[in-house]
Order: sequence, then structure tokens, then C-alpha cells
Amino acid sequence: MSFPPGTTQSFEAALAATAEDVVKTLDRLLPRAEGPEGRVAEAMRYAALGGGKRFRPFLVCQSASLFGVAADAALRAAAAAECVHIYSLVHDDLPAMDDDDIRHGLPSTHREYDEATAILAGDALLTLAFDILADPETHERARVRVELVRRLAHAAGAHGMVGGQMIDLASEGRELDIGGVTRLQQLKTGALISFCCEAGAVLGRASAEADHALHAYAHDMGLAYQIADDLLDAESDARTLGKTAGKDAAAGKATFVSIIGVERAREQARMLADQAIQHLDLFDERADLLRQAAHFVITRRN
Repeated sequence: MSFPPGTTQSFEAALAATAEDVVKTLDRLLPRAEGPEGRVAEAMRYAALGGGKRFRPFLVCQSASLFGVAADAALRAAAAAECVHIYSLVHDDLPAMDDDDIRHGLPSTHREYDEATAILAGDALLTLAFDILADPETHERARVRVELVRRLAHAAGAHGMVGGQMIDLASEGRELDIGGVTRLQQLKTGALISFCCEAGAVLGRASAEADHALHAYAHDMGLAYQIADDLLDAESDARTLGKTAGKDAAAGKATFVSIIGVERAREQARMLADQAIQHLDLFDERADLLRQAAHFVITRRN
């Protein structure tokens, strides 16, 4: 998929603008570091406000824009999704999990504070996400709020991110085929991306057809995102990535790259991005930034 000159720049500008708005929203919603429990609030703010592209919140806001959802409501749902994403990073970095000392170019939360505080900060970020979605400020209709909570809970739980992380831990030093790796990544990475793309449809009370189109888009784009992640881990360095590079190979983990090789993985990512874009035909030019997002995931450098 090729794009006219200048569209990447406009996408990056939109991504940066969304990131700025999401950080402001998170800053307002996160607890302040006050009182005897202030250390965990400080760690939450350190983890959540310390950097990152805010790509998942961008997907929430762009999907919401397709249905005319108010910006404040979209940003609250986007902040909730980002809280879940950050919680997962805080816990993934722990020595018992992926054991990484660097995140977004800074010390991981457990290195900046301690392991117990990092666990509690992650727990608090996860629960804050549902607090945000359940609040009437997110949507006036209780059924909409309940559906957002239900979908995010499914994406974050044993049939989503947690299940994917379990497969990931269990796969170290073992051989997985391409189906096994795809299943792992659909749960660990793809489930939250799917929620983010569908959240706008839920907020906008969209048709089943529109909801399904966004789900299909997220499925293909999420796999493309993970293949690109595997390529970056294999080919990049820690300074560029903002986290330790080469960890998958060092841990003996099966990845798309280790199974099908660099060139085939790169081609597969391109094919999936093109497929993802085709699912957006229903939305005409309104989905142009989501189309560019599919291109972005396979060309990013970190």
C-alpha cells in the first residue's frame, strides 16, 4: 500500500496530538502522590506519564471519530486502554516475567522503585481503567459503559493479554509452530488492539457491520504490528527501541522471524497491513488516518 507524499507526516502529527491529549487526560485521572499510599501513586504516574507513542489511545480516538463520538468520551476510553497497556508493561518488565530494566529509554518501574511497588502500581493502573470506563462521564448510557468494561475485561484477562503472557512464558526454550506464535500474539498484543479499534463503535452505538469491520481491521493490523515488533527486536538496538533488543533470541523464544525468516516476515507484515486497510472500505475517507496507522505499524523504528 502506497500513500501520497505528506500523508505519513500528517499521520505522525495526528498521533502526536492525540498523545498530548491523552497525557493530559491521564494526568487528570491518575491519583496524586499524597498520603501514606503516595508511593504507589507516584509509581503509577512514573509508568503512565513517562513516554510512549500512545498508539492504542490513537486507535480509540480514531475509531470514535468515525461515529461522531464526543472527544472527551473518546479520550476517557483511550486513557482506560492506555492504563491497561501500561500495567502490562510494568508487570512484563518484572524479573519474574520478561526481566527488562529499560522501558521508553528510562529505568523500568521496578528498577526506579522496587518490585513490590511495581506490582502494586500495575494492579492499580489495571483497576483504574475500569473505574474510568464505569464512570457516567465516559458515556451517559449504562449499557454502553458495561459493554466497554466487558470488552476490556475480556481483552485483558485469561482469554486475552494474561493468557498470551502465559503462553509466552511457557514457550521459552520450546518450539512453537506458526499457528502457536500467531495464537500467542493474538492474545498478548492483538486483544487490546482489538478493544481499542472497537471502542469507538461501542461508544458510537454503531451497527454490527461497522463493529465487525473494525474488528477485522484490528485482527490483521495487530498481527502486522507484532511481526514488525519481532523484526525490530531482531534488527534494532536498545537506544533506538527504548528497551532491550535481541531478548527473544537470547531467551530462545519462537517468533515470526525465527520461524519464517526476516524477509518472509517483512512480506507477511506488508500483506497483513494491506488486508487491514481493505476492511475499512465501509468508512470511505473518514478512516484515512486508520489506513495510515496500518502503514505506520510496519514502518516504525521503535
